Amino acid sequence: MEEMRINKYIASSGVCSRRKAEEYILEGKVLVNGAVCAELGYKVKDGDVVEVDGKQISLEENKVYIMLNKPKGYVTTSKEQFGRPSVLDIVKVEERVYPVGRLDMDSEGLLILTNDGDFSNNIIHPTKHISKKYEVILKENITETAINKLENGVDIGGYVTRPAKVEKVSDKKILITIGEGKNRQVRRMIETVDNKVLNLKRIAIGGLKLDKLKSGEYIMLDKKLVSKIFE
Repeated sequence: MEEMRINKYIASSGVCSRRKAEEYILEGKVLVNGAVCAELGYKVKDGDVVEVDGKQISLEENKVYIMLNKPKGYVTTSKEQFGRPSVLDIVKVEERVYPVGRLDMDSEGLLILTNDGDFSNNIIHPTKHISKKYEVILKENITETAINKLENGVDIGGYVTRPAKVEKVSDKKILITIGEGKNRQVRRMIETVDNKVLNLKRIAIGGLKLDKLKSGEYIMLDKKLVSKIFE
């Protein structure tokens, strides 16, 4: 094995994303050869024994990519301290996979899970601007003024969103496409125009569409489907 940065090694083992791996390192949860590794730039070498949160890890050879239609009521964290159901309770595969990005417990729709850290990083990294499309049911009628504001960017609390695409389906239903992934971003955007989200469903990531996949169902993605994400 060629030397590999510790965060990439952890991500490539299927534990979590590179970003989360860095958090584990800074929290002192990563050991190399029995000692805490506090150096983000450490390079793992042949023979090194790496542990994350008390478990020894190794590189995953078989890369898998899964598309799940996440139901409401499920969290997208790999560990759930409050005992709430996780999407990992739904997806049953031999490989250790983790969700790519966020989809809050009250939301549903397209969620990708994988054990490929580089692939995950290419989707969630802020510079990539991979589009995410959502179907939104609103409490109040949407106005043209509100649509214009959403499309031009709104302040969601110290951060102004990038321009979005908004398609009006009916008075209380829109499709909104964003190129970011801030925490609960769509819900917070809708609140800035004095409205409220009643239901939020992600229906596409890049060129990959949820289509007819039923709630709670998942499929393995082949290379052709994976490539659609980056179209």
